[in-house]
Amino acid sequence: MIQSSSQSEGREKVRPMVSIPFMLLGVLFCVCLIAANLLETKQIRLGPLELTAGLIVFPVSYIINDCMVEVWGYRRARLIIWLGFAMNFLFVVFGLVADALPGAAYWKGEVGFHAIFGLAPRICAASFIAFLAGSFLNAYVMSRMKLHSDGGRHFSYRAIASTLAGETGDSLVFFPLALGGIVPWEVMPLLMINQVVLKTAYEVIALPVTIRIVRFLKNLEGEDVYDDGISYSIWRISDI
Repeated sequence: MIQSSSQSEGREKVRPMVSIPFMLLGVLFCVCLIAANLLETKQIRLGPLELTAGLIVFPVSYIINDCMVEVWGYRRARLIIWLGFAMNFLFVVFGLVADALPGAAYWKGEVGFHAIFGLAPRICAASFIAFLAGSFLNAYVMSRMKLHSDGGRHFSYRAIASTLAGETGDSLVFFPLALGGIVPWEVMPLLMINQVVLKTAYEVIALPVTIRIVRFLKNLEGEDVYDDGISYSIWRISDI
């Protein structure tokens, strides 16, 4: 069957709902979340501070979140946040199932495997709730600050403020839910402050790179979304 020229032209003008750069950033976002889960099982020392190795990669998810909101807006970022949640949840479920299966008689790695994949339900639940709270708070602050900016200026301030808000929300949820009653309550505030300060400092150090990435994406995509009049409900996933 021969298509008419008008039909062909019409089909050529149809644009995909998401672009390749958006898709690649979404994949990287999911990889960072899953990697952070694995790296959290190792304790590291940075000078006088004892932290988890998840600090290496988890703040990258907030940088990606900032880029998403700045270029494509809150609605696209909401889609990626839920996608990251789903992929992370699926990974944890697979890990728990594998950990529950009996190991082969000749296999000697049971203890190490359980230490990485045998996450306590309390830790899992706290991690998932904290991720959603922190990520959506980060995206919301970034979006609202851009609306009230002078023509989109001062990206650096928005990036730092949104990360500070998101990391604070994440810590306020995660530490009490996951470690309440395990870590002394008098120690908890210092742990939370250390996490927030270090992860926000990570954002500040990475800002020169983040700014260049945002400029590149805006020029490449021809997008610079302002979230005027949108719904900030976290449940409207199909609204992109």
